[in-house]
Amino acid sequence: MDKKERIKYFYEVIVSENLLDRLQQYVSEACVLVDGERRLPLGLEGMRRHLAAVRQTYPNYTMRLTRQYVDGDYVISAFIMEGTHAGEWLGMQPTYKRLSFTGVDIDKVIDGKIVEHGGAVNTFETLYEQGLIKPV
Repeated sequence: MDKKERIKYFYEVIVSENLLDRLQQYVSEACVLVDGERRLPLGLEGMRRHLAAVRQTYPNYTMRLTRQYVDGDYVISAFIMEGTHAGEWLGMQPTYKRLSFTGVDIDKVIDGKIVEHGGAVNTFETLYEQGLIKPV
């Protein structure tokens, strides 16, 4: 698989099917989280904890990539994440509604593994539409 196909498989199969025992095939131990200008150590365990936390809030969530672009070692993926809101998150009690979020992930891939991960999920629109957040 090339980088684009590998990242698509990672999100749509490994992440969507919660195959965390296979993360080491896709995520580097030295992986960093890129947050604006900050670079924070994430590693394999940090990625595992992040995905497990999302799974606690949305136990049946899946990701579907809608577009991808490659620029050198970087793979930029637009996605739709869908799942049932069954766990508390940021003080919001579970609604048991199926929610859908859009977002973008930017992953740097070296030797078939993610060495940098960053991106954003557009939570505002969905949470506002569902009445989970209100204007001030």
